[in-house]
Parts: sequence; C-alpha cells; structure tokens
Amino acid sequence: MTQHSPVGPAPGGPAPDAPVYVISVAAALTGLHPQTLRAYDRLGLVTPGRTGGGGRRYSARDIALLTQVAELTAEGLGLEGVRRVLELEEKVMALQHQVDELQLELAGAHAALAATPNLPARVPTTTQIMLWRRR
Repeated sequence: MTQHSPVGPAPGGPAPDAPVYVISVAAALTGLHPQTLRAYDRLGLVTPGRTGGGGRRYSARDIALLTQVAELTAEGLGLEGVRRVLELEEKVMALQHQVDELQLELAGAHAALAATPNLPARVPTTTQIMLWRRR
C-alpha cells in the first residue's frame, strides 16, 4: 500500500475540502465507475458534498480517499476492512496531532523550568538493602 500525503490546496485552486468535482469527473480522476462511487457513498466510505438538488460534489480530499479505497480493494481487502483501515488511520492522525501538541507543551514547560532560578537541586539517593540471617 502506498502512503498518501495530505491533500493541499493547489496554488490559486480550491481548498482541499471544497466540493467541486461532479461524479463523472471524480470517476475519471480515480478510474472508478460512477456506480462504485455511489456505492462507496451509501456505505459511508467517502461522503461527498451535496448540491441543493442532491447531486454529489467531490473535493480533492475525497478524490485522494477514493484512490486509497481503490488501492486497498485492489490489494484484496474487503469493504469492511477498508472501512476499518480508514477509521484507524483517522485515529492515528488524531493521536499524532495530540502528541505534537503535548510535545510543544512539554517543550514550553522545559523552557520555563530552565528559566526559573533557584530551584532545589535534585540529590541522587541510593537505597541499600542489608540482609540479616538468624544464627
């Protein structure tokens, strides 16, 4: 499976989440049949935006997700497996974001601690254990 980089805005183009592609264009961009796109929408794998009349509009992020779904199914993964992979990847991204935030917070705490004068010095302690035997 190939790794996908986050979809970024094209210079002067729409934002990655802007629903701009009609289903026929999304199908052409992904190499999938429009009926497959409709099925993925019904299954909740990819949820495109909707027009006032109910037509589907796909974003660049949706196109990347559809491509990933197509790759996973081509590798033999069933649709429930694909759903689980997508859920887990979303969780991993959320956890990575949380780790990044905590690392920034920790770096700030370390900087504040280093800048604070007259803190008590840490004294290493040793523990000795003596064994006693009755005679």
